Amino acid sequence: MDADIRTRAAIEEHWRASEGGDTEAEHAIYAADAILDYPQSGERFRGRATISAQRGGHPARRHFTVHRIAGSGDLWVSECVITYDGVPTYSVSIMEFAHGHVVHETQYFADAFGAPEWRTALAEPMPGRNIAKA
Repeated sequence: MDADIRTRAAIEEHWRASEGGDTEAEHAIYAADAILDYPQSGERFRGRATISAQRGGHPARRHFTVHRIAGSGDLWVSECVITYDGVPTYSVSIMEFAHGHVVHETQYFADAFGAPEWRTALAEPMPGRNIAKA
């Protein structure tokens, strides 16, 4: 099987396991010494066990919706909506791979926002979405 096909399958399994609450399968994608960065808060989590512990201790009910996975070779990006206790947060996960495992992930989070009126004539809704008003 092609390496990119294997990597995509591993990422898809990671997100399925995240959604299903299967902590062991969710974190199998990470190298033992992987790093996870959250640039907006300045936090760095070092090691698969630490990454798993911080996610496993999250107090919110979480739901994961993957919109797109793109990449090749050692660099892959997932665009997701992670819903925390019913509130959606948009997320971009950048995963760097080595030897079949994630060695560094950077995850960005953004809250939804309404579109300003002045852009109305220029925009069209994304597939399956409505344009939120400011």
